[in-house]
Amino acid sequence: MLQNPVSAYTTVQKESMSPRDLEASVLTRAAVMLKQTQDNWDSPDRDAKLMDAISYNQKIWSFFQAELSAPENPLPVNIKQDILNLSLFIDKRLIEILAAPDPKKLSLVISINNNLAAGLRSEVIEAG
Repeated sequence: MLQNPVSAYTTVQKESMSPRDLEASVLTRAAVMLKQTQDNWDSPDRDAKLMDAISYNQKIWSFFQAELSAPENPLPVNIKQDILNLSLFIDKRLIEILAAPDPKKLSLVISINNNLAAGLRSEVIEAG
């Protein structure tokens, strides 16, 4: 029964968020999923949790790639290129993790996601 109110709240929250807030929230969620997997590495459902976390991260970074590649994207070319290069690095790292799972390999992606999310939030605060 609680599912509908929770879904409604989540939908309203997303609709009222700025694009930067939403991006920060999604990156934070991605980092949390990876961190929870890392912290519970010996759990029996680790493989499923790892796949979920990696899949979620891949979707996010693929979305960023698509957005940055769009001709109407207003960011300066050098910033778009830097973020695209970072996204390719993340893609490569996630594939490395799938090929040879190791909890230590998750730390870098967790850190990047958290730092980008923090940067997006500070820009919102500074602009606001």
